[in-house]
Amino acid sequence: MANSLLRTPLYDLIVEQKAKMTAFSGWEMPVQFTGLKLEHQTVRNEVGMFDISHMAKFSLEGEGWLSLLQSLVPSDLSRLNPGQAQYTVLLNPDGGIIDDIIVYCQGPDKAVIIANAATKDKDKQWILSHLGTHKVNFSDLSPEKVLLAVQGPQTVEKLQPFVEADLTQLSFFGHIETQVLGYPAFIARTGYTGEDGFEVMIASEGGQELWRSLIEANVSPCGLGARDTLRLEAAMCLYGQDIDDRTTPLEAGLKWLVHLDKKEQFIGREVLEKQATEGVKRRLVGLQMEGRHIARHDYPVASGGKIVGEVTSGTIGPTLGKAISLAYLPTELSKKGTTVEVEIRGKLYPAKVVKKPFYRSENR
Repeated sequence: MANSLLRTPLYDLIVEQKAKMTAFSGWEMPVQFTGLKLEHQTVRNEVGMFDISHMAKFSLEGEGWLSLLQSLVPSDLSRLNPGQAQYTVLLNPDGGIIDDIIVYCQGPDKAVIIANAATKDKDKQWILSHLGTHKVNFSDLSPEKVLLAVQGPQTVEKLQPFVEADLTQLSFFGHIETQVLGYPAFIARTGYTGEDGFEVMIASEGGQELWRSLIEANVSPCGLGARDTLRLEAAMCLYGQDIDDRTTPLEAGLKWLVHLDKKEQFIGREVLEKQATEGVKRRLVGLQMEGRHIARHDYPVASGGKIVGEVTSGTIGPTLGKAISLAYLPTELSKKGTTVEVEIRGKLYPAKVVKKPFYRSENR
């Protein structure tokens, strides 16, 4: 593995667990520990933990954070009370998605943003370039903080012994500042698996101690492989594959985060208003293959003998035992039950448009 790859503060502890490593967005990260399918089912049925310290972690302080972000995202963040969060997107002037982020409102003068690792520098520069007269101090917490995702139906039971606050009182997409093993920590009831769970942001030393404590409590470490299959079953978009700067949130099925009734102007608003009025020409849909063939990223999708779209993500869903994928199709072909064909190694195989998400947890 090239020495130029970055490593998280948990790297040595992950190596101790004999993880298989891979390069991801400039980082050396675990792709699996005991095996993708086992890790996937452990999160679905029990509890697993992921080192996601590579992700971007920003802090905005000052009374201008709200007005700044209101101009950059289509969601109305003024709806948030302290302790609440909003999944949203940074938009370019064409309505394309610069990145998908979560904004955590900590109060009228403070917010935290969690963003993707691969887009950290781009996001940082975009936000800083729009500071203008907004009274905001921007801090990049990425290098100094561990971010640990503990996910699955048994998460509260396993994590609570190390946390001062009562986790049962934290609502979905709620967050709190508390103590974890005596260290100041930020805990949010969010995640990227489709299961109940928490994300813990804490100083490096505290993160290492928490990792060891959870290992001793028989919480299974999980890699990027299971994280990807879990999020795909839950139909959660992966930036750079399912969404990018050429796709709008309305095309990507993210209409619920676009609040065109908010009074503030925001970058890309005109494009989204036009799409909302006239409709979009394509949509991100869920596909299920008729057989066991897997429709993977970039595979062409055909209808009537013509290529009409492409697959963005695809796998065999370990929980479902079926080949599932996300794909962009013309709006007229996006209705549930529509049959199309996916080109795999020069041959066409039937697939059907199905409702998203492919899997919905009973624990959330």
